Amino acid sequence: MAKPITKIKEPILSEEEKQADRLESVVQNLADNADGITETIKLLQELHESGVLEALNSLIEAKEEVAKIAVGQLLRQPVTNAINNGMAAAGALTELDPEMTKKIINGMTRGIQKAEKELRSKQKMGVFELVKLMRDKDVNRALTFTLYLLQGIGAGLNEQSQGNN
Repeated sequence: MAKPITKIKEPILSEEEKQADRLESVVQNLADNADGITETIKLLQELHESGVLEALNSLIEAKEEVAKIAVGQLLRQPVTNAINNGMAAAGALTELDPEMTKKIINGMTRGIQKAEKELRSKQKMGVFELVKLMRDKDVNRALTFTLYLLQGIGAGLNEQSQGNN
């Protein structure tokens, strides 16, 4: 009776055979993806003809100098101020009620539209119109909101100035 096979010998490929297998694999991939490769070649040709490809190559070759310039620009005071202000604004927005924010933004939009309309009419506002507006419930609501907003801003400024002393 024959002995069972316990070891399978892997064929040892020469360098030329390995290279031929890889080449066969590449040719097969080219055949499978001919449309995409054709489009890619067209794109590269367009980039080459427009000079974009040369610019990208130069940019990649000068990556260290470009990185130094980019980091230098990012560390400038105005950029760091913008980043810090953005982070502070984002932090403040997380503490606000979205519904109230939506109401305020909608109110501001309406107010700007109304103010623009009245500005175009070029009518001067007299004392009687001002008193009449002061009695308007919408104006009163906005004034009350604004006064309490100013009170809160003042309290915040006071806390900040006490923290700096």
